[in-house]
Amino acid sequence: MKESNESHRARINEVFDYLHAHPEVSWKEVGTTAYLKKLIEQEGFTVQTFDECTGLVVEVGEGETCIGIRADMDALWQEVNSVFKANHSCGHDAHMTMGVGTLLAMKEIGFPEDIRLKWIFQPAEEKGQGALKLLSLGVLDNVDYLYGVHLRPIQEIPNGTASAAICHGAAGLIKGTIQGEDAHAARPHLGKNAIEVGAAIIQGLQAIRMDPLIPCSVKMTKLQAGSETGNIIPGKASFTLDLRAQTNDAMRTLRTKVCEVIQSVESIYHVKIQYIVHEGLVAAIVNEEAYDLMAEAICEVIGADNLQPRIETPGGEDFHFYSLYKPNIKATMLGLGCDLSPGLHHPNMTFNHNCLHTGIAILTQTILNTIKSISAK
Repeated sequence: MKESNESHRARINEVFDYLHAHPEVSWKEVGTTAYLKKLIEQEGFTVQTFDECTGLVVEVGEGETCIGIRADMDALWQEVNSVFKANHSCGHDAHMTMGVGTLLAMKEIGFPEDIRLKWIFQPAEEKGQGALKLLSLGVLDNVDYLYGVHLRPIQEIPNGTASAAICHGAAGLIKGTIQGEDAHAARPHLGKNAIEVGAAIIQGLQAIRMDPLIPCSVKMTKLQAGSETGNIIPGKASFTLDLRAQTNDAMRTLRTKVCEVIQSVESIYHVKIQYIVHEGLVAAIVNEEAYDLMAEAICEVIGADNLQPRIETPGGEDFHFYSLYKPNIKATMLGLGCDLSPGLHHPNMTFNHNCLHTGIAILTQTILNTIKSISAK
């Protein structure tokens, strides 16, 4: 494993440098797709692309059982040094690089004769839509094991360590409008103040009670009302609520309670509140067999002392749609400690690039462990 990893080190660094220097936002990863396709085809592999969207798939071998490696592709659109631009501040450039690295490593090691391997380069993770699109295209229909990877910030795990599971929480949005009635500020009794209705929703949210053993939160992240004229009571407002819960069951309960708050405020203030529930991302569903195989790989590559417990984070990840809609898939996600700072989605995020090679080694060893486990059954 170590020799295989070292032989590709310079080339892997070149792949990362290119991907980092050419970020593309969700659904627009055209150049990224073309670059990866050309690179992988030059290695002698057949690449599948899609008419409906960006992204690509590489499948090698034959057999009933399939092991998948998934890497997300898109960058964020954010302000960097006073300029808005596409920017790889979530590590997807690193994830793609590690995906390529495992493909090259397995080519050198040798592919199994009776087990299929599939590399999935997925678009639009930041939109929370890419996994659902690939599910609709049948990309996951024949996958039995699925492994992902995500760089982790220094606030979670130290550099040089790794976890065999990232337990992301569920996340969702509720967007709505409040329709009250405008009035002169001197005659508030003649109107229905949409700002006051918004404040009542906030108070109602603060009164929601959930199981304290399961992290949950809901907060208003947008409330827009009024105009430049300061003596008009605004009758109309728009709002957005952000919902987070560590489990899918808790999210369903929270969503119900939030809707009850909105309906109650609507009744009390005699206004019309129209809203749409955007279900968003689901919480992680970690398969224990996949977890054990990856944990074993971490111990083999960097030592048992550097195996971290499962990471619980309120952040979201569309990787978990695969497990939700394909419950037969045995999936988990590698959390890679890499001295990432100041944090994910920070415009000037940096990490230790040497960890790219550690991640490749762990993922490749996980593939080998899974092959061995399948063959022993």
